Amino acid sequence: MLKGLYTAYTGMVNEQNRMDIMTNNLANASTVGFKKEGSTSQAFDDILTVKIKDASVGVRNVQRTGINNPGVKIGENYTDYTQGSFRNTGNTYDLALSGEGFFAIEFTNKEGETSTKYTRAGQFTLNREGYLVTQEGDYVLDTNNRRIRLDTLKESVINSSGMISQNGVNVAQIQVTDFEDYDYLEKYGETYYQPIEGARRTAANATINSGWLEMSNVQIVREMVNLISITRAYESNQKIIQTYDSSLDIAVNQLGRVQ
Repeated sequence: MLKGLYTAYTGMVNEQNRMDIMTNNLANASTVGFKKEGSTSQAFDDILTVKIKDASVGVRNVQRTGINNPGVKIGENYTDYTQGSFRNTGNTYDLALSGEGFFAIEFTNKEGETSTKYTRAGQFTLNREGYLVTQEGDYVLDTNNRRIRLDTLKESVINSSGMISQNGVNVAQIQVTDFEDYDYLEKYGETYYQPIEGARRTAANATINSGWLEMSNVQIVREMVNLISITRAYESNQKIIQTYDSSLDIAVNQLGRVQ
């Protein structure tokens, strides 16, 4: 009788996980370069119920009595790498990638450890020393994995291959890296990604658009529709538990009462 309680409970936990991911997507609907996330779910593995030490089938034999499937379990989360829309800014150092690929960023954590992260967020600027950096102050890398330093007094031109020139002289080329399989990319923060063991880098076919930004690929209307669906599914499981609670209350406190 109580199997339905566990089924409804697992359904509520799964919908709560979907809700958490959905609200994070909505919160980053205007974040430059953000890629929305999604969740998956799967049925619990069937649990075989058996009889043991049953004289009717032989003490040493095991008889199958049924299959118990206690609801749903949370699957893996995934990232949707679909390209977002472009917004024109007119700023030379605002860069958007058209096609597959990522900008390479030299990231330093709070402990001072340096590593390379990858991002689609091309909202760059020059710091006081002339280095091309992200909004968080992390350094943009060139094709030789070096920091890009420019003359702040000279006007820059960035072509579609990422070559930066000042006064007609090529100064540096922005690194654009791609990966064979995005399943080997791990999300770090909101817009950074880091490769895990097994990741293989490959040449990117993306082109760089100076003066543009790639916006989030979150579609607010679709997310709101999914939000309503999640809420209703959660409420349905909640009502099941309330119904079971009422039934158990009657069974425990009213049935068999001596009048």
